[in-house]
Amino acid sequence: MKLKGMAMAALLACTGSAFAQSNVILYGVADINMEYVNHVGAVPTAANGFNPGPSHDVYRMSSGGLAGSRWGLRGTEDLGGGLSGVFVLESGFSLDNGTLQQSGRLFGRQAFLGLSDARFGQISLGRQYTSMFEALANFSPTAYATQYEPVVLQSGANFREDNTVKYTGKFGPVTALAHYSFGTGLALPASVGLPIPIGGNGEVPGSFRRDTAYGAALAWQSGPFGATVGYDQWNPTIGASSGTLKKLAVGASYTFGNVAKIMGGYRWGQNKNAAGDTLQRDDFYWIGANYQLTPAVGLTLEYNYDDVKNLYGANAPNPWQIAFVANYAFSKRTDVYLTTAYAKNAGLMMESLATVYANSLSLGNSYALANGQSNMIGVAIGVRHKF
Repeated sequence: MKLKGMAMAALLACTGSAFAQSNVILYGVADINMEYVNHVGAVPTAANGFNPGPSHDVYRMSSGGLAGSRWGLRGTEDLGGGLSGVFVLESGFSLDNGTLQQSGRLFGRQAFLGLSDARFGQISLGRQYTSMFEALANFSPTAYATQYEPVVLQSGANFREDNTVKYTGKFGPVTALAHYSFGTGLALPASVGLPIPIGGNGEVPGSFRRDTAYGAALAWQSGPFGATVGYDQWNPTIGASSGTLKKLAVGASYTFGNVAKIMGGYRWGQNKNAAGDTLQRDDFYWIGANYQLTPAVGLTLEYNYDDVKNLYGANAPNPWQIAFVANYAFSKRTDVYLTTAYAKNAGLMMESLATVYANSLSLGNSYALANGQSNMIGVAIGVRHKF
């Protein structure tokens, strides 16, 4: 009896040890605000004859001002010898109405499983961010704020991709990233000036290239200075074949103690159809700064400019946007904020044909310019809680 009790105690001890090597975290963000936007039209789609219609002032409640509302599970398991199993399941939702985002996916923000080695890096498989998007995150003044950040124009509507294998390695001050998607799962509808859809729902049987994507990036951070370079390519279905959408970006930042950080970057872009004809060619620039006025008050200013060389064969004015954010932190988890932006020659988030109105379609709130309008302003006051 005594031996049986000792054996049971040993078994429980071993079981406890195994569980102690695993770690699963529930986390999330709830972010909601009240917003005013002027000169708003409908997103031009086939349903409305690609006509944005008359101008309206909009007063609405919006989910995700500084950060997209989400909840997620993140886990690691120590497998020994510096090797770990890792997974992330992250669901995006609209806090104003409780619906799922990312086209109704349960885990539309991220969903991947992989192995991580302390020396050689991590290999992960699933729905993930592109290498260039992840590398540019620390060089975006508003930190990819959901409401007015022109992230689709900067990194492409495919900044999240299905069916992706990704490598991440950290070697001292250098972070290396590379990814390949067997089918991005992104489909953009036809729009004004672009009469056919772009992309598809995933992998295409019998076609190695269609709707695939790949990219790589390097980021370097040493002391107050940081820099990054990244490349991204998406080969979406266009008609009966596939096009080629390419982007190359560089960014840099400098931090002044714990008080301020300045950053900026440049992104080259070129989109071609299956015949090799240029659909879109532009040079996108951004610059901005963060300033910690007090331990509780943070300020952010960002300016974006797009030099449009070609936009589906039409002459388009160069859009630009300036955005300002002020937030007050009650604690490390809860803050309130004011965010505002002014866009010229495009809607907020620099929404236009150049982004195929992907922001508005994803968020469910139109930032498309109405007929006869050339600018848009938005102001929002909100609260964010991180858990």
